[in-house]
Amino acid sequence: MRGNFRYLLALLMAAFAFIPYYCNTQKNEVTGEVQHVNMSAEQEIALGLQAAPEMAAQYGGLHPDQQAQAAVQRIGQQIVQSTKARETPYQFQFHLLADENTINAFALPGGQIFITAGLLKNLTTEGQVAGVLAHEIGHVVARHSAEQVAKSNLTNGLTGAAAIGLYDPERPGTAAAAAGAAMVGKLLTMRYGREDELEADRLAVDFTPSAGYDPRAMLQVMEILDRENKGSNPPEFLSTHPNPGNRIQEIQRDIAADFPQGLPAGLKP
Repeated sequence: MRGNFRYLLALLMAAFAFIPYYCNTQKNEVTGEVQHVNMSAEQEIALGLQAAPEMAAQYGGLHPDQQAQAAVQRIGQQIVQSTKARETPYQFQFHLLADENTINAFALPGGQIFITAGLLKNLTTEGQVAGVLAHEIGHVVARHSAEQVAKSNLTNGLTGAAAIGLYDPERPGTAAAAAGAAMVGKLLTMRYGREDELEADRLAVDFTPSAGYDPRAMLQVMEILDRENKGSNPPEFLSTHPNPGNRIQEIQRDIAADFPQGLPAGLKP
């Protein structure tokens, strides 16, 4: 009886995770995709604004160089105003973080976008900065955070159900099976992250030329990241970010697909 109750509880948990995920779908007007999301754009904006101060504090706060801050904001807004991003409800703001040692850029849901001084000082052209910011804008308009929340809720619910269904206190060996189910869930979540990064790269290839920047500058950014991460980056299979070398190949394919006759003249490098 105890085992049957455990299986019934596991099935109920799985249903409570599965049904809301597949019932909550929205079409993304920028990407054209039908997405599983469980929050509105307004909720994304509120979540991003709430998290922004704490995230900035983790990187030493905002950089005191107001001129550099203004340049980052100008480049970011140029991309927004030149692309479909301006048609979304998101409130884009671009922030330069004070951390000189960390090489990073990231986006919070709703349009709060950050780049560290550590990354900025390694970029040598405005086009490279534009490529990084366009990639982060891509994450926002593709609603990757909202998708991740929905996927995480589904994965946690299903793996929790599997753990309950598999674990038997009278059979200690089932604990290993339950732990294995949890690991599968974690690896699935990592896989989603890699796909999101590649989609953000594709959107950046679309966005940068519209704003007057050469998308090939993104290839230079990948080379910088590859150089800085030599010897320290984890295997791609266990990372949320694809290997920079592999991203170079994908970006090259994206550029060739978008501009089969060649890039327009006069783009900023």
